Amino acid sequence: MKTVAFNRIVDAVRDLCVRAACDLPADVLDGLNNAFAAERSPQGRAALSHCIDNAAIAATERMPICQDTGTAVFFVTVGSECRISGGLLGDAINEGCRQGYRRGFLRPSIVGDPLFDRKNTDDNTPAVIHYDLVHGDSLTITLLSKGGGSENMSALRMLKPADGKEGVVAFVVETVAKAGGNPCPPVIVGVGIGGTADTASLLAKRALLRNVGSHHHDARFRELEEEILRHVNTTGNGPQGLGGLVTALAVHIETFPCHIASLPVAVNLNCHAARQATVEL
Repeated sequence: MKTVAFNRIVDAVRDLCVRAACDLPADVLDGLNNAFAAERSPQGRAALSHCIDNAAIAATERMPICQDTGTAVFFVTVGSECRISGGLLGDAINEGCRQGYRRGFLRPSIVGDPLFDRKNTDDNTPAVIHYDLVHGDSLTITLLSKGGGSENMSALRMLKPADGKEGVVAFVVETVAKAGGNPCPPVIVGVGIGGTADTASLLAKRALLRNVGSHHHDARFRELEEEILRHVNTTGNGPQGLGGLVTALAVHIETFPCHIASLPVAVNLNCHAARQATVEL
């Protein structure tokens, strides 16, 4: 049985928040460079060039890539042989988030009451935390910093099974096209298919954790990812919605079994500043 101390988790999450805000993952940066090479629109190329330069400045100066440092969404994998000493895991993650946003001078963007008071909590907590229990003694924490512009373009549609693949493609492409420049393209398109309404939405967000350019293990869904990406990149939205060939860097699909009468499909978009970071304790 491995024991991980509460304060160790706090410190790790604190550093994770700053790292995610300042360091664009290498796969995303490679995707932006590939997009710049493929783009033909002068406005699109200029926008991509600024995105790439901005990421370099953020990493060098230790400044946030974007002023919207997002909702802190954590995906936590906990081994059955791992225990937390000194407090609850969720409390440690929230304390680390609180300290990280303050230490990194990251903008707090969370309001405590979503409808009436809408008063800022001033420390970007509470975080959104998803847990997975697995065999072993590992504790892995991944932070996905989710900006409001891209998150607001999320969509869910309860398709009929008869809608089939064509219905899925049409819905996803329609969602990205309608989003326009709001999610700060080029985007990464997360698609969740199956389960229930809530499962599909979580699958779509989980899909954003995959490396840009990775493919679904099932060849049928890999082909579907590639087909949707081709269609999305013919919408003309282009980088930052200014027009061009590259509206999305990638389409990632995740699936789950579902009811015989259902075909839930969810879409979650990540902006060009697709910020995430992982730590294993």
